[in-house]
Amino acid sequence: MTELTANVQPTEQAKPKRQSDNSKFAFLLPAAIWILVFTIFPLLYALYTSMFSFRFGRVNQFVGATNFARLFTDTNLHNGLRVTIVFVVVTVVIEMLVGFALALLLNREMRGKNVLRAIMILPLFATPVAVGYLGITLFYEVNGPINVTLRTLGFGDVPWLSNPFWALVAIIIVDIWQWTPFVFLVSLAALQGLPADLYEAAEVDGASPWQSFRGITLPLMMPTMWLILLLRLVESFKIFDIPTSLTLGGPGRATEVYSLFTYRTALRFFDHGYAAAQGFLLLIIVSIIVALLFRQIRNIFEEGS
Repeated sequence: MTELTANVQPTEQAKPKRQSDNSKFAFLLPAAIWILVFTIFPLLYALYTSMFSFRFGRVNQFVGATNFARLFTDTNLHNGLRVTIVFVVVTVVIEMLVGFALALLLNREMRGKNVLRAIMILPLFATPVAVGYLGITLFYEVNGPINVTLRTLGFGDVPWLSNPFWALVAIIIVDIWQWTPFVFLVSLAALQGLPADLYEAAEVDGASPWQSFRGITLPLMMPTMWLILLLRLVESFKIFDIPTSLTLGGPGRATEVYSLFTYRTALRFFDHGYAAAQGFLLLIIVSIIVALLFRQIRNIFEEGS
C-alpha cells in the first residue's frame, strides 16, 4: 500500500495546477474598445438615425421604415447605383487583367526590372483627390494634353468632361491608372513565392510555357487573385474622391456614384435619416458580395488542403 501511494503521489504532484490568468483580457481590451467605439456604436447610431426624418438638419419626426421604403422608388438613387456598378465591373476587370499581366511580364530576368517595378507602383502614393484634379488638366477638352495628342495623331477631340459617356470613361481611366499597381504589386509578390521546382519539373517533362502557365501558375495564383478581387470590389464600391474632384457627378448625374449621392443627401440636403438608410443598402450589397467571395476562397483553400 505504501509503495502504491509512493507511485501515485509524484504523478499527482507533477500535474500543473491550472490557474485563472486574466492578463489576456488586458491585451484584448484595446481592440474591443476600438470595435465598440468605431464600429458598433456608429452602426447602431446610423440605424437609429435612419428611423427619423430630418428638416434643415434637425430631427423632424419618427418615420420608422419609411426611409428604407424610399430606397425602392428613388430614381436618382437607382441611377447612382447603376453608375457605381458599371464603374466597379469595368475598373476591377481591367485592373485585374492588366495588373496580373504586368506582374507576369516583370517576373522574369530583364534589364532594369527593379526600376520598372518602382515606376509601376508610383500611382499608389498619389492622393485620389489630387489625381482627380490632375485629371481635369489632362482631360481638358480645348487644349488638354490628351486631346492635343489625339489631334496630332489625326483623331478628333473627345468631349471628356461634357459628354455623359466620356465623363464616366475618364473616371474609369483615372481609377485604373491609380489602382492597377496594387494588383500588380500583390500579384508579383505571389508569383515570386511560387515554388521553382514545379517549373523545373514541368520543363524536364517537356511542357511549353503556356502549359506551365495554365497548369501551374494559374491554379497556384487563384487564392491570391480571389483575395485581390475581394479587396478591389469592396474598395471600388466606396469610390468617392475621384468623381467628386474630377466631374462633381456631372454632366448632370452621369457620374454621380452611390457614395457621392449619399454625401449630397446628408450634407447638401441635410436628410440624414435617408442618407443613413442609403448607407445600410450599400452595406448589405457589399456584405453579400464579400460573403460569396469568402465562400469561394474557403472552397479553394479546402480543395488545396
